[in-house]
Amino acid sequence: MKVTLYLNSVCAGFPSPANDYLEGEIDLNKYLIKNPLATFIVKAQGNCMLQAGIHSGDLLIVDRSIKPKNNSIVIASIDGDLTVKRIKISGKKFLLSSDNKDYENVKINNESDIFIWGIVTKVIHNVY
Repeated sequence: MKVTLYLNSVCAGFPSPANDYLEGEIDLNKYLIKNPLATFIVKAQGNCMLQAGIHSGDLLIVDRSIKPKNNSIVIASIDGDLTVKRIKISGKKFLLSSDNKDYENVKINNESDIFIWGIVTKVIHNVY
């Protein structure tokens, strides 16, 4: 899907003079997805990641080819169920944390049936 791209940026502070110059078109797939073969989109449900800007109903673009690092937002499989959490890595210890104080963190140990599906790279949500 290609959408019109304007040459000038939009000011998020004081407005600048209007400019009607078009730059061309932008392919949203190329802008949002770096590795199409390893990328999928999943819909968020719930409010455990509100402080990360992830709201219930948002679309999460997830890349399975990226290795998780400390503070990455990940899609994790816990006992076969997918969830979105922030991974905290300290040495060889891992923790999946919510970005909402009303939700508990998930500790990962050797007996846990948990694995990382992929890294959230983009979030798409409505602003109205």
